[in-house]
Amino acid sequence: MAPFTLIALVLLGLIGLQHWDLNEYAITPGDATPVAPLVHVKGVSTDKHHDQILLTDVFLTRVTAWNWLLYQFQGHVQFLTPDQLLSPGVPSDELDAQGYLEMSDSKQAAEVAAFRALGWKIAAQPTGAVVNEVMAPSPARRAHLHVGDEIVSVNRQVIQNSCSFISAVHDLAPASTLDLGVRHVHISASGVLSWGSVARVSLTTVAAPKGFVSTGCSNLSGPTRSWLGLAIEDGVHYALPASVSIDTSNIGGPSAGLAMTLTLVDRLSAGSLTGGHVVAATGTISVNGVVGDVGGVAEKTIAVQRAGARYFIVPQVEVATARANASPGLSVIGVKTLAQALKDLRTLGGSSPTALTRPS
Repeated sequence: MAPFTLIALVLLGLIGLQHWDLNEYAITPGDATPVAPLVHVKGVSTDKHHDQILLTDVFLTRVTAWNWLLYQFQGHVQFLTPDQLLSPGVPSDELDAQGYLEMSDSKQAAEVAAFRALGWKIAAQPTGAVVNEVMAPSPARRAHLHVGDEIVSVNRQVIQNSCSFISAVHDLAPASTLDLGVRHVHISASGVLSWGSVARVSLTTVAAPKGFVSTGCSNLSGPTRSWLGLAIEDGVHYALPASVSIDTSNIGGPSAGLAMTLTLVDRLSAGSLTGGHVVAATGTISVNGVVGDVGGVAEKTIAVQRAGARYFIVPQVEVATARANASPGLSVIGVKTLAQALKDLRTLGGSSPTALTRPS
């Protein structure tokens, strides 16, 4: 075989490996990014001092045969199948939208939790039922509903939350036609969500799959008759005392919740929340300040060490994983709540947070 022919075959083989999709995803260490420069607050007093509180992320990459080979020479790689990232029946083209919706929810929860931790009473108003999963094939998919869309009415009946939506369709016979009022979501290339005005969407239900049961709504009993092929969450508007924006361009998922909350508490109060230490954090946050577990903690620990953080605050259930991957110079702190995280920071020399603007 001529040398030129051999080279051509090798090149064709390499190109083939780059396009050979293995139907897996790889999680590798991402970045540990200071949150303070990403946060902008208007309407209340803020502290000009910015503590070094880092959010941590991971890189999620679709695996081809080519980069699978490269990953064999790289440490700290976790391989996952689509079923480990998505619910059964949800196609992979929904993955990015789900991540950006989770980040949007996380930012909202961080803002509410931070203001409440500093003494504000934040009122909540239900706005509808937000789609967070769409199965395929399904009536919802055929009707072009997408992750992030907010359903505000069913057959002209106002929908306030997820349970009111489920109640509206629970006892309907299969083949029922629904007239939905939907605020369609627009997700920018960088992951920013915005919603349009209410549009009408027609959808025809089908019989619920065998064994399918709607759960979580105390007023419902018995099997669901109709199935739409979607999952929903409550849509809520919170009346904040200030305008807050957090730039999380191209970052998805809920795991930055705790880091964003701590940064907001630091921004809205006097003194140093961390006692001058570089602190990284990961964990989901609820509006009531509960910290939840996240994935990719082993890879995030590597990112935190590379960034030079001295302390890493993680959900309590992730402490063992983080410590197993931490170098001796990194202290891992496990927490279950925002209040516990603030208490632990005070033991490191941090200030007790007091709002610069008196809560009303």
